Amino acid sequence: MSKFSYIESDNSEGATMAAGGSPVPSLADAYKNGYFINPTIFTEVKDSMRICHEEIFGPAVVVAFSSEEAIQCANDTTSGLGTAVFTRDLERAHRVAAEIEAGIGWVNSSQDCDPRIPFGGVKQSGIGGELGEAGLEVYTQIKAVHCNIAVNI
Repeated sequence: MSKFSYIESDNSEGATMAAGGSPVPSLADAYKNGYFINPTIFTEVKDSMRICHEEIFGPAVVVAFSSEEAIQCANDTTSGLGTAVFTRDLERAHRVAAEIEAGIGWVNSSQDCDPRIPFGGVKQSGIGGELGEAGLEVYTQIKAVHCNIAVNI
């Protein structure tokens, strides 16, 4: 599905596109079907809109004006790969990140990962955790074998 179809549907559903939403000018002809678009910011998004319920995998964000609004919008979906919270209030950021149902969370950043820490989604996002010790456990099965080494058996 083209990223532009999300932009068009959100505009028709009543969201306000505050920025972006157009092809990257230098790539407009080569990728007119939506492979590369400028970062897009939506405001006035309602829970019923597609952008609130589907993973876009493109440079589009929904601006929430309260923590509760952000948590409700993020959790009222079948996906939960990751969440990024941007704020100067770190206590608030950690509370919101903890309440959002996602496999990974970022505070004041996005997409940076440490290979020692598992990465994976919840709900219908991804296929489980990868990376780190916890990610390796998915591919292992513990088995205990007890051995009696007494002389007289």
